[in-house]
Amino acid sequence: MADLVQGSKELTRKLQAMRDAAAPILRPELVKAGNEIAADMRVLAEASRRTGDLIESIHVTGPGETTPPHSTDGGQRVAGEFEVLVTAGDSDARHAHLVEGGTAPRMHKDGTTTGTMPAAPFFNPAWRLNRKRLEQRMNRLLRRAIREASQ
Repeated sequence: MADLVQGSKELTRKLQAMRDAAAPILRPELVKAGNEIAADMRVLAEASRRTGDLIESIHVTGPGETTPPHSTDGGQRVAGEFEVLVTAGDSDARHAHLVEGGTAPRMHKDGTTTGTMPAAPFFNPAWRLNRKRLEQRMNRLLRRAIREASQ
């Protein structure tokens, strides 16, 4: 079968070379970035410390690794080839979402109510503090890898 686009095999080969060149550069940097976000999350979570379980439950999952059970994303998940997951929560600390968003009073069937807890955000603020800087770093590394692979 003829190429749909003239030179598509060559383009495919070059794109694969770029991907192969980027992988060993980007993966360790992605894990480093995840660790930076996790460190800020731990600092921000100190304000809500009672037992320390929440802070200890903040994990960085590198490419190809599996998140802890009961982590923020709702269960276990394997990180993609170019993906790092930062999660909060595990089997011992299943309350990260309650700390992040706070709680409102809730009426039970027996007439009792739960208390309220003000939000003590740590997860999203840590991401927002780091996002732009880390995206710029990854973009620089990716451009460098592409330049090297295309020469």
